[in-house]
Amino acid sequence: MTRRAMDPAAFERLVDAVTDALVVAGADRIGTTPSPKNAIPSVAALIDHTILKPDAMQYEIDRLCDEAAEHRFASVCVNPIWVERCARRLTGTGVKTCTVVGFPLGATLAAVKATETRLAIELGATEIDMVIAIGLLKSNRDDDVLRDIEAVTAARRAGITVKVILETCLLTDDEKRRACRLSVKAGADFVKTSTGFSTGGATVADIALMRSEVGPSLGVKASGGVKDRATLERMVAAGATRVGASAGVKIVRGEG
Repeated sequence: MTRRAMDPAAFERLVDAVTDALVVAGADRIGTTPSPKNAIPSVAALIDHTILKPDAMQYEIDRLCDEAAEHRFASVCVNPIWVERCARRLTGTGVKTCTVVGFPLGATLAAVKATETRLAIELGATEIDMVIAIGLLKSNRDDDVLRDIEAVTAARRAGITVKVILETCLLTDDEKRRACRLSVKAGADFVKTSTGFSTGGATVADIALMRSEVGPSLGVKASGGVKDRATLERMVAAGATRVGASAGVKIVRGEG
């Protein structure tokens, strides 16, 4: 399939989003070089290349890592059993190893989430995507939700990124706003839409809402249903600075 031309305004939004993502990651200087016609420079830096299905096999994990290294994705996002293998395979590539905590329901105890976080970091994870205690949020137990998130942010080491998965498809707009504010208060680095294992994924409206709540200081990750470049562009335009996708290679190639 051929790559389609990109609207100039969309291109500028993508460049801004890539810059934001790199700054959130810690860059203090960014250089650019000319790129081929119709290419999106560094769009891969927005993408967490993801396999979270329970039946993922070792060869699929290895291929995920090799694709991430080739295309220079932000990270690979895998279940905890694969963290050590990914961290070893990605050594020296600049690609981070991301894993999930309290996944996919968010209903494990805060102490268990903290233990998961510490063990994942010991195995080589540098990014943690945790699921909030959704039932507690919907029960208006905000103090308990705050403690749940803080259990993970307190368990991380310096330089470790924590993303908070809200599972927006299960929440009202008010609950989404409260979850964003609690994530900010708990010291998270990102808020994220979805696990990809519930009733829906990322929407432009949710990304815009989340961005309006967290302001410019936190990242916003669109995850669930981002399968092509056009969808990625819409999420970025709404305020996303990271995208979780299993179709990362297709996206960077401009296919679909």
